[in-house]
Amino acid sequence: MEPLFRFHTSFGMKVPAVDVVERNNAFVVTAELPGLDEKNLDVEVSGDPLTIKRLKREEREEKEKEKGKNAYLYERRYGAFQRSFGLPESVNRTKIAAIFEKGELKVTLPKTAEAAAQQKIPIAAK
Repeated sequence: MEPLFRFHTSFGMKVPAVDVVERNNAFVVTAELPGLDEKNLDVEVSGDPLTIKRLKREEREEKEKEKGKNAYLYERRYGAFQRSFGLPESVNRTKIAAIFEKGELKVTLPKTAEAAAQQKIPIAAK
């Protein structure tokens, strides 16, 4: 799997660290996303790329009234990123699964049966 070197981020938002590991029967993409939950994440496959997106919109409003004083606070915070990765033909796109646990997103991209059955051929020296 190759990163498409295509990522977008809102101003001041860090792009998460991502690990890509190839196993015998699958590729596994792991992204560390502390402080987020699955409601703020989207994982999509559209044609070739696998895309991980985050959009967080947070608003907070406080009103206080004391004798002779009025206080009003309204804060808005937005943050977004997007990472895309090119998928090899050996990925079975219908069986991709994503799990989010304790700030870590793990996307498993199973290989097709043909790709998983490939064997490495030993090379003999003479």
